[in-house]
Amino acid sequence: MKPTDESSSSEPPAETAPPAVAHGAEPSTDLAPVVGGNLRRLRTRRSLSLERLAQLSGVSRAMLGQIELGQSAPTINVLWKIARALEVTFSALISTRTQSGALVLRSNESKLLTSKDRSFSSRALFPFDEPRRVEFYELRLAAGCVEDADAHPPGTSENLVVTAGTLEIDVAGDTHRLEAGDSILFEADTPHAYRNPGKVESVMYLVMTYAEEIG
Repeated sequence: MKPTDESSSSEPPAETAPPAVAHGAEPSTDLAPVVGGNLRRLRTRRSLSLERLAQLSGVSRAMLGQIELGQSAPTINVLWKIARALEVTFSALISTRTQSGALVLRSNESKLLTSKDRSFSSRALFPFDEPRRVEFYELRLAAGCVEDADAHPPGTSENLVVTAGTLEIDVAGDTHRLEAGDSILFEADTPHAYRNPGKVESVMYLVMTYAEEIG
């Protein structure tokens, strides 16, 4: 998830993305109002002003205000920055707080987030009814593209399996190449990157485990 400079007092339109569209499906549930409500609740719970959260996250006060009002659908990178600053899981920001019990997650209702250029997408494959230590995602990376990821909270690990295409992962100074069927487990509390050197889309499934139950 490529870092961008978002410390200025205003944001160019390109820093936000419209609601993503699932592969071969109707537009996914609009996350802007969901994220806005969760952000406001979590920020207030921690007694943080918009200005202070902007300082902690590197996301401008103007953009945070737009997100809280449901006027902007933030990119994956922006959400990660906010989640880390608030010390919550990624899912805490996109949770609809559904009731507990059996829940079927329909493909065309998936919460799908993309990078700014739409080359990278992340689809949540788990419910958001309670705080958790483990999250499950489907990731897709277009051919020839790279997605840089900021460090996650201390103790966070990623267990990823490639199901289609080829993937190279840069982590801790090493590059690991994975083909379909290969998997990798690594500590994700340092910056890392996903690279697709092939000519077809890479499809991956990711289990992210946090050191502590947060959210």
